[in-house]
Amino acid sequence: MTPLARLSLRARLSLILLPWLGSGLLRLVAGTIRRQDVGREHPQAILAKGERAIAAFWHGRLLLMPFVLQPHVAATMISQHRDGEYIARITLRLGHPVVRGSATRGGARAFREMLQILEEGGHVAITPDGPRGPARRVKPGVIELSRLSGMPILPVAFGASPAVRLRSWDNLLIPYPFARGVYVWGEPLRVPPELKQGQAEVLQALLETRLNALTAEADRLASCGRGRT
Repeated sequence: MTPLARLSLRARLSLILLPWLGSGLLRLVAGTIRRQDVGREHPQAILAKGERAIAAFWHGRLLLMPFVLQPHVAATMISQHRDGEYIARITLRLGHPVVRGSATRGGARAFREMLQILEEGGHVAITPDGPRGPARRVKPGVIELSRLSGMPILPVAFGASPAVRLRSWDNLLIPYPFARGVYVWGEPLRVPPELKQGQAEVLQALLETRLNALTAEADRLASCGRGRT
């Protein structure tokens, strides 16, 4: 976390007030959406076995992910970039620990922290296309984390209607209060401890395909309001 003493008064106030306001707004939206859960048996099966999960979802759908499987919490990897500071503080206010780092900055240390959390019995959450994209392209870190930890990757998507999609690199989805919100879980992806040449790239592509399919299904169900719960 950025030490407040190093910042200007304006920056300090924004780092205090904006996360407070942002977390409050997210709680409001999460508490008012007409929620639907699809494929919840997948995380429940993992929890029943006493396993830890590596939840994976696209960066553009992260806003309401802190509420996806309450009361369970997951340590979330968030970049050390300036925007990540606000996201990290909001995430902490919502009750989830954070690990700071990304493929471009602090990645090795963050990877070790995530691996340690899994080894100690915690869950983790990753946006495999973050923090700067390319959008909806899985980077290799999540596959390696699963291989070393022996824990499954659990893909999940969120869709909402009505909602706003920002013109950002990830097309961030912002649901309206009282919107219809749909969480869709997919089958866990298990990475073997020994990978043959090229197998990691195959698993990356498979995870991309699953996440894209889950996201499309979440959007479809949010728009039509029907589906299996």
